Amino acid sequence: MDNEGDARHLTTAEVASRLDIKPETVYAYVSRGLLTKIPASGRRGSLFLEDEVTRLARGRRHGGDRRTTMDDIASTISSIEDDQLYYRGRNVADLVTTHPVESVASLLWTGELASPPQQFTAPAEILRTTRAAVGALGGSVRLTDRMRVAVTVASASDQLRFDLSAQGVLRTARILLAVEVDCLSATPQDSGTLAQRLGPSLADHAVPAVLLDSTLTLLADHGLAISTVAARVAASARVHPYGIVSAGLGALDSQYHGAASTVAYRFLDDAIADPLDAASERLRLGGGLPGFGHLIYRTTDPRAELLLTMLRSVPAATPALTAIDTITDQLGAPHTAVPNIDLALAVLMHAYRMRPDAGETIFAIARTIGWIAHTLEEYGEPPMRFRPNRIHAP
Repeated sequence: MDNEGDARHLTTAEVASRLDIKPETVYAYVSRGLLTKIPASGRRGSLFLEDEVTRLARGRRHGGDRRTTMDDIASTISSIEDDQLYYRGRNVADLVTTHPVESVASLLWTGELASPPQQFTAPAEILRTTRAAVGALGGSVRLTDRMRVAVTVASASDQLRFDLSAQGVLRTARILLAVEVDCLSATPQDSGTLAQRLGPSLADHAVPAVLLDSTLTLLADHGLAISTVAARVAASARVHPYGIVSAGLGALDSQYHGAASTVAYRFLDDAIADPLDAASERLRLGGGLPGFGHLIYRTTDPRAELLLTMLRSVPAATPALTAIDTITDQLGAPHTAVPNIDLALAVLMHAYRMRPDAGETIFAIARTIGWIAHTLEEYGEPPMRFRPNRIHAP
């Protein structure tokens, strides 16, 4: 144990022992903002404040028959350190400009970047069935609702959906992503990358595939977000991948999660016309500024920073970016004034005059990749491990 002034510090091993968790779970706690990692001067490893560990230990529920809680999940899929996002230990900032999202999906699923990337397609019969079902919904239905229907119908059409082997899950994953993308457009494309096939569904004119591809990569996974928790709980019960993605899509359909970019898009509508008036009105109503601040990142959302940097070279994004710059310059408070990925998605939508629900559609397709990665990881754990410690009679 180390001392620095009056503060007492614990090593990773000591934290793991105090909390009765694996050492790798300690770093999962860091990624979720539950613990603060302190660099150990002159030695390898990290240190943690004993007071912070003690408070966390008090908040955790222990018992003789303790079941797994979300805080106990040690995932190797993604991590956040020093306001940087990593997939399997690789900085997303490096992946986003060098590898297509299909290769990044392979990295998240298998630990290896696929080269060349595999095209994601679905059997013709499954596509015909899903397109017929989605086509019956009418043109006013949201894109994410179309996806939900398509996933359910594709599941009923796939006799191999109960193949839960690693290869079976990978096969289903490629079908799922193809179905989600190809069911959205009235004139679907059956070939090309996911980004190339997705673009026509989001706007009436061309959206650069490279920009969409980068956005999909940035959104593919983000640790134990609420929709990923839903997916992992379903996977713990050995639900097949179609059902797991349906669980994720259900949890995603919230103003606090998947639909947050739509809220930011509408706020940006007002901010482009008058940035400070729009911000003032939101603050007056007490709801905070849509698209600003994040629960995990302390100084910057790296996903937003990367996407906004790309958009600064797009002339049509200038009005939205100017509005954001004006607001951040005036607010000054670092944490609450930092644009997050939802606001960056809203800028992308405004720059290319996309549908108001385009952001949540991109989010859902991208996060499907992450849900599959967590499915594969959860299938390797004991089944039905997420249960309450105590069951109270009604």
